Amino acid sequence: MSDPLSVRSLRNLVSETRNPRTTDVDLLPVPEVVGRINAEDKMVASAVEAELPVIATAVEVIADAFRAGGRLIYIGAGTSGRLGVLDASECPPTFSVPPSMVIGIIAGGDRALRHAVEGAEDSEAQGADDLAAVSLTELDVVVGIAVSGRTPYVIGALDYASEVGARTMALTCNPNSLLSRHAEISIAPVVGPEVVTGSTRLKSGTAQKMVLNMLTTAAMIRLGKTYQNLMVDLSISNSKLQTRAVGILSEITGVEPEEATVLLAEAGNDVKLAICMKLTGLNRDAASEVLAENGGVLRKAIDKTRGTICARLTD
Repeated sequence: MSDPLSVRSLRNLVSETRNPRTTDVDLLPVPEVVGRINAEDKMVASAVEAELPVIATAVEVIADAFRAGGRLIYIGAGTSGRLGVLDASECPPTFSVPPSMVIGIIAGGDRALRHAVEGAEDSEAQGADDLAAVSLTELDVVVGIAVSGRTPYVIGALDYASEVGARTMALTCNPNSLLSRHAEISIAPVVGPEVVTGSTRLKSGTAQKMVLNMLTTAAMIRLGKTYQNLMVDLSISNSKLQTRAVGILSEITGVEPEEATVLLAEAGNDVKLAICMKLTGLNRDAASEVLAENGGVLRKAIDKTRGTICARLTD
């Protein structure tokens, strides 16, 4: 039986309150239903915007952790956990990072990605155990994701992360949540009540996805995983990405697609290396070396090489 105090506590959460703008939604024709949903969704971006300063701080912490050899680990239950796993799984193909660099953990394990695992979110100890299972260290950053901001599984995980010495962050959609008191950094876009009361896969889930997009994308940009706004570190794993890689190489270097294809092959299908070779005139080994010397940041490698060439010309 539910604890009456717990019921009242749940109802006090912004994400669990009734939305006065949608109380008649079951009476509306479909065009109006989707119109109401769309109108509510428009509030999400502004809620995330209000959190941009703290999101920027979180990005710097994550980027610093990556540079030090640490990892970003998302942990959550239900929709929150699934969104973390989704964002983590997109990083290897987008930025050519190892799967171990950004990890998503969901309460109940992989089965919970497709099926509800009853009670999985109720154990603080399990949250700690799941982090221990990935050999958490003080170099890592743990982001606990929970719309309500009170999920025991996530609280246990953040407490364990603090004990280990890892950096901790909370991502919720309720202000002044319990979870925020268990993390160094708290991100809480308050999107208001859902179209369907308590269905936090709607606005709250959208807000979480937007924040997660920012955390990984901005951190990877800081690491030099893009040149301008192009994915120069993408992993070529299918024909679409092969075509995209040729297009990126052609766009940046100005060569025709046919030449870009040859250049890409010479670079071992490494887009960043191929660009560096073309723009600096270095061979594969030399270009690889200058990229390594500059932390894999293409712009720095190019600028340094060109600066060296100019200095030689003026000597």
